[in-house]
This record gives sequence, C-alpha cells and structure tokens, in this order.
Amino acid sequence: MSPGVARPVKSTKKSPMPRPLEGLLVVALEQAVAAPLCSCRLADAGARVIKIERPEGDFCRGYDNLVHGESAYFVWLNRGKESVVLDLTKADDKVLFERMLARADVFIQNLKPGAIAKLGFDIARLRRDHPRLITCSISGYGESGPYAQRKAYDLLIQAESGLAWSTGTRVGVSVVDIATGLNAHEAILEALLARSRTGDGTAISVSMFDAVTDWMTVPLLQHEGGKTPQRIGLAHPTIAPYGVFKTGDGADILISAGNDREWVTFARDVMGDPELARNPRYATNVQRVALRQETDALVAAAFARMTVDEVSLKLDKAEIGFARVSDPDILGRHPQLRRITIGTPSGPVQYPAPPARTDGEPRDYGPVPGIGEHSERIRAEFAPKKKAARRHRGEQVVLH
Repeated sequence: MSPGVARPVKSTKKSPMPRPLEGLLVVALEQAVAAPLCSCRLADAGARVIKIERPEGDFCRGYDNLVHGESAYFVWLNRGKESVVLDLTKADDKVLFERMLARADVFIQNLKPGAIAKLGFDIARLRRDHPRLITCSISGYGESGPYAQRKAYDLLIQAESGLAWSTGTRVGVSVVDIATGLNAHEAILEALLARSRTGDGTAISVSMFDAVTDWMTVPLLQHEGGKTPQRIGLAHPTIAPYGVFKTGDGADILISAGNDREWVTFARDVMGDPELARNPRYATNVQRVALRQETDALVAAAFARMTVDEVSLKLDKAEIGFARVSDPDILGRHPQLRRITIGTPSGPVQYPAPPARTDGEPRDYGPVPGIGEHSERIRAEFAPKKKAARRHRGEQVVLH
C-alpha cells in the first residue's frame, strides 16, 4: 500500500456481541438514494433487509458503471441486503409480498405518493392488519399538499428549498437524499424504541423538502428578521481573515484566524510579519472585516511565498484552524480516511467507513447483492405452506 493511502478497516471475524438490530426484518420497496441509505444503516446495525426490486432492478444500478462495472451509488447504498425480484402487478407476487410484510418489523417505501395504495398495500390498511409494523414512506414533498404529485429529485429540491440560492450552485453530492435518508433512519429507530414499550408500530412519513427546509431554518429566520444572508463563497461574513488562500505550489488552504489573539499569532508566526501583528489598523476583527480586501491581500501574499507543506506546518504549530480544500484525489490519499471493504457481484471495493464507531470488534459489512440474487430462497421462505387436509367421506384435499 502506497504511503499516505488510508489502510482499510476490515474485520476478520464476527463480533462477539450481537448487533443492535439483529432479529429484526426490514422489507424495503426502494430505489435511488434516500430510502436505500436508510435501509443500509439498518442493515449495518444487524437488521435483515430484504430489498424488493423490479424485474429490471433498482434504476440506481444504472447511474454509472465506474466501480469495475457496478454503479458507485448502488455499491455505497446497498451493502448487507438481500435482493428479491417481484412484479407487484402480478397476483402471485402480491401474495408473496403480503406474507413478507406480515412478518416484517419495518416496511420502507419511496414510491410516488398514492402508488403503494394502487398496488393494494395502502399504508392505513397495513397498519390495521399488522399493528406491530412500522412503516416509513419517503417522498419528495409529502403524502399530501399541492406539490405532493410533483416529481422530486435531489437537485430539484435543492432549488425549491432555497439551498441552491444559499450556496449559489448545486451541492456536488446528493445532499437532499442523504438528509432525507438519515431523517428516516432516525425516525425508525425512535419508532422501534417506542414499540418496545407499547407493542405498537406506527406510520412515518418523511419528505425530501422537509428534510432540507429544516436545514434552511437559520437563513429563513435571518431573512424574516430583516437581514437576508449574503453568499460570500468559502469565507465568513463576520470574521476576517477567514477564507481560502493559495500557496506558492498551488494548494488551496482555508484558514480561520477567528479572534484578535489568534490574529496576532497568525500574523507573527505564520505570515512571519511581527510588525503586522502589532499594527493597530488591523488590531480588531471589526477593523479587519471593514478592511477585508486589504487583510486578505496581505494573507494571500504571505501564502504565495510558501509551499503547502510549509504553510501547514506553521499553521499546525501556531494552532490556527485550517483545512486543505481537497478534491477526490486528495481525499482518497487522506491520512485520516478510514475505509471498509465490501463485496460486490464483480469483486470487492473499498470506500469510506460509516462514521459511527463503537467499542469492541470492528463490524463486518455484508456484500452488495446482484439483481434478484436471493429471489429463489426468499420465494421459498415466504411461499404459502402447502398443507394437505385429511380426506373424509370423499372430501377434496384443501391446500392452504
């Protein structure tokens, strides 16, 4: 392994203690990102997750083919699950699906609002028939309201929620789907805790729009309070210097000299300018913000005389907050990056480890399934059991 590349985190034996959700069955009628992220987290915690796929598979499988033929999104979001192909327009598959739900603890679905009811699995009916079942419906704008039937993709919600206005551009990852999936995961865990006390399940609804407008609370309150926040890129509106500066060898470094004491240390020990550190013109943050262009120009000139290694060493030693503006290549070699190894139908892949760590042995993470990889076994497991009735006086054999 080359220097600087994070060593994969991989367990070679099963954890001695059971994972928190072992013994729970999750049935997920899901596609794309938000719902699969939620069920993936449940699988990581030990739940058995059965992923229902249409005959052509989750369309997320086709987003790209960049992980030795597999989709990057799919291998990230579907580890540890079982895949069964069902066609829920067919009567036999409807029966099989109903039997799966009868045994499930959690049902997750992210079909268009109303679609699950049209298939014969209205959430209210499922809750009546299976009182312990926890259902989680994920949608774009919610199950009701004037926008309920609108198509809702990640970037569309970034725009509609005001997030794209806040950033001035799209966020380069599926931030809306991620926020929604993690909110759904949190709500399901709360419902499982409640069920352990009451014995009753519940119906959960999480929308992409709600997930991100929650994040937009502060800008909205600031706007309604009379001061609409302004976009200033990778800088701070009320602190200077706090922004990105380029080193002599072309690296972008984001620094924060967040108070007057830090400014003195920064100017003297990082910029190498003791006179600037004593200059009353730049003594307070209020003055430096008022002179932001001058302040930033002085910092930019100092950084341009140093390499990224020199700047980083000085910033570390001076205990000034800083970060490199990394691209994927730099991230892939980051010394703090932890990775896990996941099996896929076309071979193993390494990618960033889930953020939460607990005591004990590292977790084992299950492989990414192929389309319908577990169909035969799951169909056999949940198929109606054939039981022959006794014959009495010419009665027919009845199969149940």
